[in-house]
Amino acid sequence: MNTAKTYKPQTLHNYAEVKEKGIFVNQPSLPNLEDFNVLLKEIWKSKILTNNGKFHQQLELELAQYLGVEYISLFTNGTLALIAALQVLDIKGEVITTPYSFVATTHAIKWNGITPVFCDIDPITCNIDPKQIEKLLTENTSAILPVHVYGTPCDVEAIQDIGDVYGVKIIYDAAHAFGVKINNESILNFGDLSVLSFHATKVYNTFEGGAIICHDPKIKKRIDYLKNFGFAGETTVIAPGINAKMNELQAAVGILQLKDFEKNRLKRKTIAHFYREELKHVSGIEFLENQPSVVNNYGYFPIFVNSEKYGMTRDELYYKLKENKIFGRRYFYPLISHFPTYRNLESSNPEKLPWAEKASEEVICLPIYADLEERDVERIISGSCVW
Repeated sequence: MNTAKTYKPQTLHNYAEVKEKGIFVNQPSLPNLEDFNVLLKEIWKSKILTNNGKFHQQLELELAQYLGVEYISLFTNGTLALIAALQVLDIKGEVITTPYSFVATTHAIKWNGITPVFCDIDPITCNIDPKQIEKLLTENTSAILPVHVYGTPCDVEAIQDIGDVYGVKIIYDAAHAFGVKINNESILNFGDLSVLSFHATKVYNTFEGGAIICHDPKIKKRIDYLKNFGFAGETTVIAPGINAKMNELQAAVGILQLKDFEKNRLKRKTIAHFYREELKHVSGIEFLENQPSVVNNYGYFPIFVNSEKYGMTRDELYYKLKENKIFGRRYFYPLISHFPTYRNLESSNPEKLPWAEKASEEVICLPIYADLEERDVERIISGSCVW
C-alpha cells in the first residue's frame, strides 16, 4: 500500500487573505489582463510561440528606443544572459567581481569555467570599489564584472579607465538598473556589455526574462547566434550555443509592461521619498546617498542598521518586522564569498572584504513596489511597528 502523502500547494483565495499574510518586500506590477488577452489571441492565431517571432522583434525595437541603447538581444532569463555575455567576449582565466550581489552574478562566471576574484565595495554606494580593483589585477585577469547594486551606478569612468589601461573587458551586471540614467545618459551604454534581468521581482518584468545590451552590430549578431544553439543559418552552426531565447508570451508581457513603466517608477519614487522623510531622524538607520546626476528606478529601498546607535541589531530588527508581518529582505546576506562553492577562494577572506562584510551585516531592504498602498507604507513606518 502506498502511504505517501500527496503534496497540495496552498491556494490564496483573495486579496484580503494575501494581505493577512503580510507585506512582502516586492510585488510584481502586471499589465491589464484584457490587453494581454488581445496579444494572446494574436499568438494563438499565428501559432508562432518562439524563435524571433513578431512580439520578440517588436520588444527589442521598443526597448532599444526606450532605454537609449543601440542594440539589445532578449533572453529567457538574466542568468543565461550573463553566462552568454561571458561566452560572447571569450572571457577566460579570472574575472574581478563583487561579493555583494545576488549569487547568479558569480555563478555565471563559475559556469564558464572562470575563476571569480572578489573585490571589496565602496561603502558610499555598495558598488565595487575601483581603487581596489587594480590591486587584484593579474596576468590572468580578462574581465571586470561590476554590479550596479540597487540601481546605483558604478563609477563607470574609473572602471573604464582601468579596462583601457590594462586591456580587460568590462561586463556590467545591470539586473537592477533598468531605466537608470546618469547625466541623462543610459547607464547601459557603458562597458563592453550590460546584462539586464526582467525577473518578476524587478521594476520591469516579463515574468522571467533578460537581455544583453551591446554597441556593435557584429556582437549583436554573435549574441543572437549563441542564444539559439549557435545556428547562423538552417544548416550552419558557428559555435556551441545554448537555448536562451525569449518566447512570444514573455515578449507580449514586456510590450505591455513598458507602457506603464514610468508611471510605476514614479509611484516607487513617492514611496522612497516617504521612507526617507519619515526615517531620516531615526538614530542608527542609514541610507544610500541620493545622487543628483542619477535618474533612479527605485527598485529597492535598502536601510543599514547601526546597532550601537539604533539599540537593536539588524537581525533583531529584521525578525521584529517579521513579527509584524512585514517581510523585508537582508539583501545581500550572506555574501557570495560565504557560500561553500566560493569560501575557499583566496579573495573570499573576510579581512579583504571589510566594507562588503559590514554592509551585508547591516542591510535590510524595506518593501517597495508600485501597488504598495499608502496605509501599508504608514504601517511599516509607524511607531506601533518597531521604529
